[in-house]
Amino acid sequence: MDAKFAVIAGSGGYDILRNGDFGTNLECKKIPTPFGESAPIHRFSKDGINFLFLSRHGEERYSISAPFVNYRANIWALKECEVERIISWSGPGIINIGFSVGDFVLPHDIIDETKNRQYTFFEKKGIGFIRHKSPFCKETREALIKTFHELNLKFHNNGVYVCTQGPRLETAAEINKYKISGGDLVGMTLIPETFLARELEMCYAPICYLTNFAEGISDRPFKKGELFEGMINNDEQKKASFSCKRFPVIIRKSIELIQNLERNCSCKNAMHRYKKDGIISEDWRSWIQ
Repeated sequence: MDAKFAVIAGSGGYDILRNGDFGTNLECKKIPTPFGESAPIHRFSKDGINFLFLSRHGEERYSISAPFVNYRANIWALKECEVERIISWSGPGIINIGFSVGDFVLPHDIIDETKNRQYTFFEKKGIGFIRHKSPFCKETREALIKTFHELNLKFHNNGVYVCTQGPRLETAAEINKYKISGGDLVGMTLIPETFLARELEMCYAPICYLTNFAEGISDRPFKKGELFEGMINNDEQKKASFSCKRFPVIIRKSIELIQNLERNCSCKNAMHRYKKDGIISEDWRSWIQ
């Protein structure tokens, strides 16, 4: 199943799998890892472009919420498949009122508000002190920015993503705290994915499509039995769904622009000083086992 490029899908990934929008599904399997079995990984091909696809929340519906995704198994499995670059998509809520439901955002930074997740492969080891001036790969982000320009899609090329624990939604007071801290978006999935990918020297960059206004940003009455209990209206649901359906085109164009790029980013050298000092070898599997 080797491929240099992978997509980790968020909400709606299972719908795209069902619709066959990514092309020919050549194979699918779960990868055994030291951290358990990965989610099913699909290998797609269309118009000469090959990539791997993983739906983090399940294959049939939203069956696994963010706190319970086996992030370490998924990232390990992609590394096992020789993936070098990962594009992640997710559907966070809006803190910055300059954004609207249905907009695309390419976050440039992140605030971690999660608790009790498995953040590292290097438990009980003296390695993993990795700088995160840019938590997302600059090269991959630049390719995504070019993708949106070439597709003539409206997007925001910066944003601070606040990652919360979940599965509950945030309180208005929490959202206000995140707003004061400089947060633009609030979601539950990019951590620890981005940190784990960096530990294994893979590039990682997210695309977000905005699904709703966070609690307290737009006053909405409680509506029982509806999505987010009334935090999103019918018109906004249509806008978010339309944006989600654009992902196959966005992903194919992104891979077209990225697949022949030489990796000159710092991601591939995240563990270099440990190799240089002889603490670890070039065999990444030996870093963990």
